[in-house]
Amino acid sequence: MILSIVSRVAVNWRRSDEKMRIIGFVGYPLSGKTTATEVGREMGIPIVVMGDAVRREAEKMGIELTDENLGKLADRLRKEEGMDAIARRCIPEIREKLKEKGVVIVDGIRGLDEIRKFREVFGDDFILIGIEAPPEIRFERIKKRRRTDDVSTLEELIKRDRREEKWGLKEAMESADIIVENTGSFEDFRDKIRHLLEKFATSVDVEIETRIHPTEDEEKVINAIKNLFPDSEIKIERERVVAKARDLRKFKELLKRQKILDTARTEFVKGKRNGEITVYLNKQTATVSRINFCEEKAVLSPLRVTFKLHGVAFSRFLDYVAPETRDGKPVREVDSL
Repeated sequence: MILSIVSRVAVNWRRSDEKMRIIGFVGYPLSGKTTATEVGREMGIPIVVMGDAVRREAEKMGIELTDENLGKLADRLRKEEGMDAIARRCIPEIREKLKEKGVVIVDGIRGLDEIRKFREVFGDDFILIGIEAPPEIRFERIKKRRRTDDVSTLEELIKRDRREEKWGLKEAMESADIIVENTGSFEDFRDKIRHLLEKFATSVDVEIETRIHPTEDEEKVINAIKNLFPDSEIKIERERVVAKARDLRKFKELLKRQKILDTARTEFVKGKRNGEITVYLNKQTATVSRINFCEEKAVLSPLRVTFKLHGVAFSRFLDYVAPETRDGKPVREVDSL
């Protein structure tokens, strides 16, 4: 499938030690932000909806949740507290949700000041995706969505567009790192968003640790790690080896070749803790490119391998690396994370 995605600027995607990924969706009303957010939710990515911050303020004040009332309240907050007032209210929630998986989607960005605030706080870990659709197409979609704050005519929608442009929406769209056109089918748009989120939001970081005993050859220990994870970046710290990797293809291939997918699946389930999976592998068998699961206190210190999931559902990780088997053959195998 060829995607209608336009990249307006180069994206510098920094991998920090915190492994944070904050993805913002920006677009005119009914352009598809909610759908894009829902795709992320289905992928297990935590969501922060900026409009919810305004709705919470309205509820505190006893204000009826209509489009007009919410718009006036948002205007007032921005006038009294600055154009980044809503963004600042969302930052604590974003930070809290980052603890879950290291990735968060922010829905409802409307102005440059909000973007500047997020980039100031999160730096290169923040990426902005703009969604484009003409007013006529957007208005047709309004009939399929039932919300108390929706508009009822095309003229009202255009009026709402102009109101949000006063907040800097037009400039925000122009500053987007990537633009996605939403003029085709519902499924086509969902596929575009899923493709982008898989590229920018989902990843599995692998951390490998082991001790080098006096009787062991340092080079052999390094080769043992490289045999399983060829892209490993390895550091020697006194008597310990610490490595980081991201490429799971060789590891997955070895599990399948050795026909130990079910065993691996069991070990992954057993080692799952808070978005991470830790397993222990025999160091000696790894020197000959074989995987053998073992206990933490195995002789000569095993390889302690931790898989850190970012925006990847545990079930999808399992189906990618170690799918269930039937009659010795994988079932429900997926091609990507």
